[in-house]
Amino acid sequence: MKIKLTQAELKHQRDALRKYERYLPTLQLKKQLLQLEIVHQAAALRARKASLSGMENAAKDWAGLLSEAPGIGQWLIPGEVVTMKKNIAGVDVPVFVRLEFPPAEYDLFRTPLWVDAALEALRAMVSAREEIRVMEQGISVLTRELRVTTQRVNLFEKVKIPEAREAIRLIKISLGDQMTNAVGRSKIAKAKIDAANRGGVAG
Repeated sequence: MKIKLTQAELKHQRDALRKYERYLPTLQLKKQLLQLEIVHQAAALRARKASLSGMENAAKDWAGLLSEAPGIGQWLIPGEVVTMKKNIAGVDVPVFVRLEFPPAEYDLFRTPLWVDAALEALRAMVSAREEIRVMEQGISVLTRELRVTTQRVNLFEKVKIPEAREAIRLIKISLGDQMTNAVGRSKIAKAKIDAANRGGVAG
């Protein structure tokens, strides 16, 4: 690192150090918040996957009946995925709200009674899969942001702050040496002037 050993550079390095030391706690806090949120989201994702697995296991009991209602698949095709944004430590994370389905229009007299319940259960499973996808996307966003934030924390802690402190130390030594040399030169010049004056008086 090439630095100028001047008073102006000393001020510049001190200002930079103050800025790094002021900003670092904010970055460290953001890192902690992101880590906690990732742990929380991962737990929520595991719970949702377990819930979906439970729904799929329960559906095995009546899945054979679906052959009696071959048209049911058309009402399971998902439409719009409705999500909202949740701001976590300055990062916008998608949150699943609901999955829209086309209206199920069928003849109530010709359709088996169990179709309503089956359709509701199947839609719940399709929605759960979509919710899991959105949750995984959210964790991916948080993980990416955590990686960037960690890099910045490391840059400040291990590079920028030590560099600024070392620069300040070197500049202070140099300025101290310059001052000592200036005082020394001043004393020599004063001694010469005094000697010259004494010589003039003696003459």
